[in-house]
Amino acid sequence: MPQVPLTCTQTGQPVPDYLVHTLDGNFVDGSGRTLLLRGVNLSGSSKAPVGHPSYALKDFWEAGEAGSESFVGQPLNLDDGSADEHLRRLRGWGFNMLRYPITWEALEHEGPGKYDYEFMDYTVRVLRKCKEYGFKVYVDPHQDAWSRFSGGSGAPYWTLPACGINPRAFTATQAAILHCEYPSPLPDLRDPASLPPMIWSTNYGRLASQTLFALFFGGRTFAPKCIIDGVNIQDYLQSHFTRAFAILAERIRDAGGLLDEVVIGWDGMNEPAEGFIAYPDLNVYPTVQGSTLKKGSVPTPAQSFRLGMGQAQTVDNYTFGAFGPRRDGTVTIDPNGVSIWADPADEPGGVHPQWKWHRDPQWRLGICVWALHGVWDVETGYILQPDYFCHLPLSSLATSCSAEPQPRVEVDFLQDFFLPQITSYFSAIRAAHPNAIAFVQAPVFAVPPEVPETLLQGRACAAPHYYDGLTLLSRHWSWYNADALGMIRGKYSNPIFAVRVGEKAIRACIRNQLGVLKEDAVQLGTPPLSAVSPSAPRSPSPAVRTRYPTIIGEIGTPFDMDGKASYEPSNPRYGDYRPQERALDASLSAADGANALNYTVWTYCTDSTHQWGDGWNMEDLSLWSSDDLKRRIKSTTSMGMTMNGGVGLMIPAHVSSATLATLRSPLLPYTSVSEPAHVRLAFLRDGARAVRAFCRPWPISTVGVPANIEFDIGKATVKIVVSVRAVDMPRVYEQLGDGAEDEDIGGAEEDSKKMKGSGTTPVYSLESEKTFEEKPSPLPTEIFLPLVHFASETCVSRSLVLREQTLPDGDVDPDMHGIGCVTTGTTTPNAYTASTATLPLSPSSSDLVSPSEIRIVNEAYDVTVKMSEGRVELCERTQMLRWFHAVPTTPGAQKEVWIEVRRTDGAIKYPQGAGACSRLVGWMEGLCGGDLNPCPESCIVM
Repeated sequence: MPQVPLTCTQTGQPVPDYLVHTLDGNFVDGSGRTLLLRGVNLSGSSKAPVGHPSYALKDFWEAGEAGSESFVGQPLNLDDGSADEHLRRLRGWGFNMLRYPITWEALEHEGPGKYDYEFMDYTVRVLRKCKEYGFKVYVDPHQDAWSRFSGGSGAPYWTLPACGINPRAFTATQAAILHCEYPSPLPDLRDPASLPPMIWSTNYGRLASQTLFALFFGGRTFAPKCIIDGVNIQDYLQSHFTRAFAILAERIRDAGGLLDEVVIGWDGMNEPAEGFIAYPDLNVYPTVQGSTLKKGSVPTPAQSFRLGMGQAQTVDNYTFGAFGPRRDGTVTIDPNGVSIWADPADEPGGVHPQWKWHRDPQWRLGICVWALHGVWDVETGYILQPDYFCHLPLSSLATSCSAEPQPRVEVDFLQDFFLPQITSYFSAIRAAHPNAIAFVQAPVFAVPPEVPETLLQGRACAAPHYYDGLTLLSRHWSWYNADALGMIRGKYSNPIFAVRVGEKAIRACIRNQLGVLKEDAVQLGTPPLSAVSPSAPRSPSPAVRTRYPTIIGEIGTPFDMDGKASYEPSNPRYGDYRPQERALDASLSAADGANALNYTVWTYCTDSTHQWGDGWNMEDLSLWSSDDLKRRIKSTTSMGMTMNGGVGLMIPAHVSSATLATLRSPLLPYTSVSEPAHVRLAFLRDGARAVRAFCRPWPISTVGVPANIEFDIGKATVKIVVSVRAVDMPRVYEQLGDGAEDEDIGGAEEDSKKMKGSGTTPVYSLESEKTFEEKPSPLPTEIFLPLVHFASETCVSRSLVLREQTLPDGDVDPDMHGIGCVTTGTTTPNAYTASTATLPLSPSSSDLVSPSEIRIVNEAYDVTVKMSEGRVELCERTQMLRWFHAVPTTPGAQKEVWIEVRRTDGAIKYPQGAGACSRLVGWMEGLCGGDLNPCPESCIVM
């Protein structure tokens, strides 16, 4: 790992120790350890205002037009104490990273240039709460299919009238499918609960989204007549979008203590789309499978133009079957003359009465903008320029100065339109947040463009999304699947070659797809184009590139599988999430292995329900739902405590401001509050769906680089291999910060002497058959070891009984009484006889063949550890295994070390399915004499 810089290139100031770096393809903390940032999107609920989910039609249009709805309260309620409970749960699951969706509408819903500062200040408060719990955050300017008012989320209502569009006509023309009006806004026909899975995503292939994205990215090129307030609609939209998020960044900066410490970077626009840009033939729908779903009615662009002007059309209809989309006849759509194009009377004299913009006279309302630009003829419906969006128009200068016809230049959406937009956006963000990491997100499954280093400035990462599409669309975990990424990128001559049969093949296929997405990061950090010779190949040599890390910004699985079988009390699978667990484990396991990827799972919704899922377009991917709560496990946050420091660690807020990612010595923070492990385990499982799949072990901070991570969910075994070089020796800070006392690092040095004796030690290398010098690392590799998988039998048994007890509101659980009241009062690791074990750093040949096994047993855990070398400490209150191993000191030397942890008694068999919990309670009642009150002290079971 390259050495962490001491001076910030963006500001010229000394680098603070809490700054997260992007070096050599990895996130790196201030000490030089490799960070794996894994977490969740908080939250899918943020796509809409509180109390107005996508299925609600009442006041939908009226509030949108008025711009009166505030997003304060999304994603967390800061007034009722629930925010602490949710963040405590997320931290207890091991997450250290939050992707924070915020829509443009939330910032600028009232009108152009009218910003919601109350919401921005609320966001600052939420970020401060995230800081209390030790999270890192990156902000996501979220959108789907442009706007809530075009069937998705993102842009404010006023952007549609600004584009000359009347969104109330979308359902009639099927220019967009809106959940709240599905299948019709008429009261007798409206049935939003019947919205088919993922049909919202077909909006990307419909007229509204395709037009809006074409105007946003390419208005100057393809719609030069669309001038509003003296600028092209492209500049008008982009400038407002960029300015809204830049003002948010300024507000966060001015609040102090958040940028870099909590907010480490900013995503680009979520899942940007090309619209019509680069469309080869407007008369046909592309025959090559792309990322736009074919489901339901599928009009060609030509047909959508005509529908948008109110003309009836007979279009293809598609269903999604066992082997993907297939044509299923035709359907006739008749708008009965209703047009999506705004009435000229809406803007008397070219001025909008509410939003006051001035529309140029050449932009005539009431007519399709593409007809206005000569793409098609309204009267005949004939497409005049079928490849209009496929080529850049010739400049008038080039035409007049050359007698020879000029060759037409084919459009490159990413290079010609996407790259200029993100350049403008990230430049504006960095004006307020100089150290911001640029999370570069290209359109779904697209290879990102060659982004010049002049923009990235050493602080960036690739941020693609990945979903198992077949499972997402079919709502079923099947025995077969397909390499969707390979198909979209043209890897196969026939789709049949993309099919994978059997779970082992499916899991390997998903891991391979994530590996391909990880390699896309090679596109980031190219030299500026001006530095490349015109005669040179367009792709510069990888040797001159800066390699950046990859984070999978969205990954997840639906929980409403198989007709909501897990939700129905009458179904034998009621409460059984094993199919969802297998699907989610396949995706998240794919991020392990040699990929060792960062990710943020989609999603965690505090208002998730079985009936409406995440509250948006019938999606149901939340890892937690209140409808899955067995009982109310009391949160210690209600007793005045906050989370700070390590994963799952409860400490008084005033003790320390250190967080896991900024841990500057192996001794901090360990001051903790006693909390029974079984209570914590019950809390972490309560309301969670498929918790074993996402609450998984992984190396959070690694001395070296994770070379391989393998977790077997069925055996509760994890093995981690680390590649270590001389440059990986961590840097230890000796100061806690302004006004703090010097940190005593002697303990770490003393521990190092115990590990290896004194001085450096020659080690025999099997690979090179040479010796090299090495020293023990002063900081450990820290591995999250979740109770969910590795708890002792006693801990599991007591947690299961606790979950089945039901307490009246206001009662205090006797097992929880006193939690949060007693502190150890020490900043040293808890000393457990069985929790600390050491192996020699210079193992004998027999140790290399069969390393010693160490069993660690306490109230919380029962695990067996093998390792190639070093010393481990298991800190149960933080669910953290700290592994101290040596680092080579000889320049150029490299070695691999490994550790394997398994639950001694095998994987925990939690109750699953209908009746499982009642059987458990019956068993415990029989064992304990029919009394579920706290057992007497003499009980040998509890």
